[in-house]
Amino acid sequence: MTTQVQVETRARTSTLAALKQDTQDEVRIERRPRPFEDFIRLLLQFAGIVSIFTTIGIVIVLGNETLSFIQQRTPEGAPAVTLDEFLLTTDWQPGGYKFGILPLLESTLMTSIMAILVALPLGLGAAIYLSEYATPKVRASLKPILEILAGIPTVVYGYFAVTFMTPVLQGLFGSNVVQFYNTASAGLVMGIMILPTIASMSEDALSAVPRNLREASYGMGATRFETIIKVILPAALSGILAAMIVGISRAVGETMIVALAAGAGPNWSMPPNFFVAAETITGHIARISGGDLSYGTIDYNSLFALGLALFIFTMLLNMLGRYLTNRFREAYQ
Repeated sequence: MTTQVQVETRARTSTLAALKQDTQDEVRIERRPRPFEDFIRLLLQFAGIVSIFTTIGIVIVLGNETLSFIQQRTPEGAPAVTLDEFLLTTDWQPGGYKFGILPLLESTLMTSIMAILVALPLGLGAAIYLSEYATPKVRASLKPILEILAGIPTVVYGYFAVTFMTPVLQGLFGSNVVQFYNTASAGLVMGIMILPTIASMSEDALSAVPRNLREASYGMGATRFETIIKVILPAALSGILAAMIVGISRAVGETMIVALAAGAGPNWSMPPNFFVAAETITGHIARISGGDLSYGTIDYNSLFALGLALFIFTMLLNMLGRYLTNRFREAYQ
């Protein structure tokens, strides 16, 4: 009996010793140095810090030059521009000390709205086809072809708008209605430019919807189209909204297309006229900055004020996109 107890005690002791040894081995494995992973982690932290400080530096430069712009004086000693005049007036003539941003902002919104009206239905339709209707082989062939549009230089899009889109619009509506430079052709081609972005992001959002939702809908007797409209699109709404906001932000910041196709002069039209020449904020910056501007002049500083206004507008769009994404996000287990 004593021998049996001793055997059991030794077995338990051996088992505890083995468990303790395994635990120590696991601890040693977890604490084993991994220099390559540590280097990657530090590299990613460095990239994040650089991006943050770069953004802060851009804001500081824009803010400093904008402050100099607001503090400029006319030869008579009066303030050259006030914040109210900058934000609320409709006349932009730097030579006459008139700096109303509304004509430039209106043209920017016109081209961006036109672009999203083109890109959203086409991009969403392409995303639905690739996600729900196309076979894997067709999807693997069509998606890279669609994304080729994102690699075309924007200057090529600009010349495409001038040499192709404008003549088409003039043929449809008449050359007496559609001017050679107009915001409609620029907006339409910008829509083609941002179409791959919206299509790709929307397709990713649709593909992320769990398969069991589709199967549950089919099990209830719904058709494929009913499943897409009533189940999949609502479930992927946050991703689709994010794609739309990103597309709008890209359209707002586009330069070469509007510089070549929209026109070269601020034009306030109310109600908005898409068939006349106008100049966007980015187009004006590109046109004026290429001239002989002296450092510290009011014309020079006005470009930074426009850049800061565009930065704030884009930031507000991104904040809206984040809010909408969080508001309509669907979480699945």
